[in-house]
Amino acid sequence: MMMKMLEEGGLSVLTDALRSADDDNPNGYLEYELVKQLADGNVKWLADVDQKVIKVISQLLEYLPPEHRYKIIFMEREIKEVLASQHKMLDHRNEKSQISDTELHEQFQQHLKAVKFWLARQPNIDLLYVSYNEIMANPDNYCQVIADFLSLDMDVSKMRSVPNKHLYRNRANT
Repeated sequence: MMMKMLEEGGLSVLTDALRSADDDNPNGYLEYELVKQLADGNVKWLADVDQKVIKVISQLLEYLPPEHRYKIIFMEREIKEVLASQHKMLDHRNEKSQISDTELHEQFQQHLKAVKFWLARQPNIDLLYVSYNEIMANPDNYCQVIADFLSLDMDVSKMRSVPNKHLYRNRANT
């Protein structure tokens, strides 16, 4: 959702369009396959990415080369919703999780704690945390904040149109 919001706001998104929209993500994934190679040390392509938006999952952030400056919008979501979403995707692929939800929840919590600790200590990273749950409830509260964080003139009205309550299908029972 955030990638689509940034694109609608007028930013250029680096994507290879290899993973197209599907039932799990009707708006598309807006991913770039080379991002998955960060952990292997393949970072040369980053030199040509200037002023583009790239989706990087939290597990790969530590592999971003320190010689570049980054503005990271870190999406946070209720873990129960993340697990529900993952289960649906696995079901659509006729796959099963190899570990229990309890174990996955614990691993994810530990990962988030570690990555946030690491991010807070990176002098080359500016960071904005955005709650998926809150932006779905009220996108108006975030769109200008995001534009201000990026220090860019963005079309916040188009950004506001992206969060779609009809696509918010995996809600936490809180």
